[in-house]
Amino acid sequence: MVLWLKGVKFTVTTVDMKKKPDELKDLAPGTNPPFLLYNGELKTDFLKIEEFLEQTLAPPSYPRLSPLNKESFDVGSDIFAKFSAFIKNNPANKNHEKALLREFQRLDDYLNSPLPEEIDPNSTEDLLVSNRKFLDGNQLTLADCNLLPKLHIIKIAAKKYCDFDIPAQFTGVWRYLGNAYERDEFKHTCPANGEIERAYLSVACKRK
Repeated sequence: MVLWLKGVKFTVTTVDMKKKPDELKDLAPGTNPPFLLYNGELKTDFLKIEEFLEQTLAPPSYPRLSPLNKESFDVGSDIFAKFSAFIKNNPANKNHEKALLREFQRLDDYLNSPLPEEIDPNSTEDLLVSNRKFLDGNQLTLADCNLLPKLHIIKIAAKKYCDFDIPAQFTGVWRYLGNAYERDEFKHTCPANGEIERAYLSVACKRK
């Protein structure tokens, strides 16, 4: 998704991680994707990879993708961890669901709150609810590249194995997802629903 937004041409090669080719075994033994090898230097942390791409593929040749507002990066940082705890544990234990819902509420509040750059100091009317498309405005940023795939996985896996839907009351979250699914950069880089369901089957079967 980052490379697509940067306008870089790339080739996608599907790999069965249960039957890794030898070059991957030798490259990063014991490590799952994503990882990046550049000039002999290996990077295995997703955030470090994003940072490297942003610094290397920089303006004026490539667009800047870093968000203007730090909170755009921070607001969804715990949501996937809460989802992981939710899907691994007995559905009768509502504490994990409540913790996940709190993170969705935090994200929804942020998406519905106008950013400083949305507020016109010369306007006589207050903007009470943001109408921006994404976390940091109307353009996709690194913050979206990090959060949107996680939200998609949560949406598919939690529905399949926990009968959990993101509540309709989170209008900001649904507006955000709706705008994202309209973008080729997102919808064509997401794993298929069936792949997500298969990936979480063993997790769901081991629920305590």
